[in-house]
Amino acid sequence: MKPIWIVDDDESIRWVLEKALARENLATQSFSSARDALQALQTDTPQVLVSDIRMPGASGLELLQTVKARHPGIPVIIITAFSDLDSAVSAFQGGAFEYLAKPFDVDKAVELIRRALEESLREADVEQSAANTPEILGQAPAMQDVFRAIGRLSQSNVTVLITGESGSGKELVARALHKHSPRASQPFVALNTAAIPKDLLESELFGHERGAFTGAQAMRRGRFEQAEGGTLFLDEIGDMPLDLQTRLLRVLSDGHFYRVGGHQSLKANVRVIAATHQNLEQRVREGLFREDLYHRLNVIRLRLPSLRERSEDIPILARHFLTQSARQLGVDAKRLSPQAMQFLSQLELPGNVRQLENLCNWITVMAPGQTVEVKDLPQELVEQRNAALQATTAPLVSTPLLVGDVASAATVHQEAGGEHSWVSLLEVEAARMLSSERPEVMDLLGRQFEAAVIKIALKHTHGRKNDAAVRLGIGRNTITRKIQELGIGGAEED
Repeated sequence: MKPIWIVDDDESIRWVLEKALARENLATQSFSSARDALQALQTDTPQVLVSDIRMPGASGLELLQTVKARHPGIPVIIITAFSDLDSAVSAFQGGAFEYLAKPFDVDKAVELIRRALEESLREADVEQSAANTPEILGQAPAMQDVFRAIGRLSQSNVTVLITGESGSGKELVARALHKHSPRASQPFVALNTAAIPKDLLESELFGHERGAFTGAQAMRRGRFEQAEGGTLFLDEIGDMPLDLQTRLLRVLSDGHFYRVGGHQSLKANVRVIAATHQNLEQRVREGLFREDLYHRLNVIRLRLPSLRERSEDIPILARHFLTQSARQLGVDAKRLSPQAMQFLSQLELPGNVRQLENLCNWITVMAPGQTVEVKDLPQELVEQRNAALQATTAPLVSTPLLVGDVASAATVHQEAGGEHSWVSLLEVEAARMLSSERPEVMDLLGRQFEAAVIKIALKHTHGRKNDAAVRLGIGRNTITRKIQELGIGGAEED
């Protein structure tokens, strides 16, 4: 993390802030004039800038103007006397994060600087450099079609809609479209619209003014402003609430938007790339997605194949992820034996490329030895594969089940191959409960089913709730609530 710059001609103020921030283990760099800070800005940048408004030579407002022109993501806190409140208003109009009125409380000053620091780190996280774009790997014909489409779109600013199953790599394709576009030198900003609560999504997209709602203590730039001149990637667009769909349509139509609580129209120079795993045409028919927005987004559609459709790419992807995981952990990369590689290539991986990457991370950490055999892979994958093989050699018998006829259900289950028809087991249990006249059978079975699936998902993700929620296709709040309601243990706090 970069240091916090303190710019003030008053040595006592610099000293107080330096000591207070040092106690918080925050690095600082001080300047006695705006001119010195401007000179340092030519070769370096701060994480947060704190500047007096009135100093000999260049003023704090001039420094603010220069910083915002060169580095709009750096929060600037202006120090002002009560008599300079008109100047403070000018500071806000110039993009200041907040102001400190003299004399100020040191603890409140540190708290304000910490808020600005969090904002700075958040913006740094979303404004990722195109140079760090991961490569898209694939030799399958279906992926070659994707590569050709990216090439054809390389000099275009047209809106693109990427469709494909969860985990198939839609964000990687969006990054590649940005990297090979005329906007490559500008920010690429991604937002998963399904991961943000509805009441916060509008602020995330369009930003908000200070005081727009409870907790809005400072002006905040939204993703459209952060992506200015570059590309905004909206993942899981099918989950966007209808009222926000209307606002997004307006931006795509005329290129203008307002911050939440704002009255000044802002111009958006942003290329929008959207993605979804859902059938948007069906959602339009169901009234869950605006038809006019669908047509605005669906200018060019790019369908990303699932891993099932490109299973020949699994070996090259697995080697890549094993190398990448080893590099991150600082260890030697593990190798899959021919038998293990063949085993992986024949697996059903509903989580697609993301699931394969997570599996390779697991192998790097958990598998013994440098050469990984089938027996070293997660046990649930081996059991899944064995069950699939048994199911192909012993077709299930479909027999009507009479309510309360437990013996008949057990016979069907035995004829179906014993242990590879979970539906038959469910029928047996349902028949047993119904014959015993237990109340609320549906609720009891539903809770047992949910608990079993969530437990397996948590085991598969080593207790990580976020990852388990993604695998199950539910929200983080939902899985947290279910874990509490069902009394499930083994989950880690993310």
